[in-house]
Amino acid sequence: MQNRGMKKWRPFATMPEQYRGLQEMIKKQAEVPQPFLTEDQMEQINFILVEALHTNKQVYLTYYKKGQCITETGFIQFIDSQGKLIVFIDDAFELKNKMRLNVLIDVRFV
Repeated sequence: MQNRGMKKWRPFATMPEQYRGLQEMIKKQAEVPQPFLTEDQMEQINFILVEALHTNKQVYLTYYKKGQCITETGFIQFIDSQGKLIVFIDDAFELKNKMRLNVLIDVRFV
């Protein structure tokens, strides 16, 4: 007889369909609804965006995406009020990102 040794036991990984179903349920439980912004909050966000654009200051951008609130740091490069878009450069990878203004939740200076 041979000893099996220490092996990791993953009880739910033996059935991939069940494992995927459990992961989806866990994701859905962690989702949050998109926060509603008041007029004052929207004006404050607009003021900070314009100031960050003109002074080239770094900002924290908090936005809503697929049931989650995500915060990134970066520099505002362009604001398109007609198309309701902003373009910002990500601080980590220095990539240009486009974002709709209606998904923004909060903007703060670093």
